[in-house]
Amino acid sequence: MAQNRTRRLRKKLYTGEFTVLGFEFSCRLEMQQESEFDQLIDDFMAFLEKRDLIMGGGADLTSFDGFVVPEGRYNSATEDDRTAVEQWLTERAKCSEIKVGTLVDANQAL
Repeated sequence: MAQNRTRRLRKKLYTGEFTVLGFEFSCRLEMQQESEFDQLIDDFMAFLEKRDLIMGGGADLTSFDGFVVPEGRYNSATEDDRTAVEQWLTERAKCSEIKVGTLVDANQAL
């Protein structure tokens, strides 16, 4: 069955030209101290904010994973954003087994 939706409905449902793309990431952490861990998270959040990105996820001293999307309502993450996050994590000595997923529909894929 074909879905002929109006522009207004596509916008409300975040489909078609209003699709918001994001991506998952995960890595293992080798942290010994909470202060070291807190600094990594603070630095990562500052990095994301400079790119107008936000994330949801979780972390502890041994693992860090999340989902990254742009801060704007109808903006999408890009391949450049994905690559930048992967590079940022790779440059950290305390991060290993880094995995960054492909761009997916942030509202429908989860």
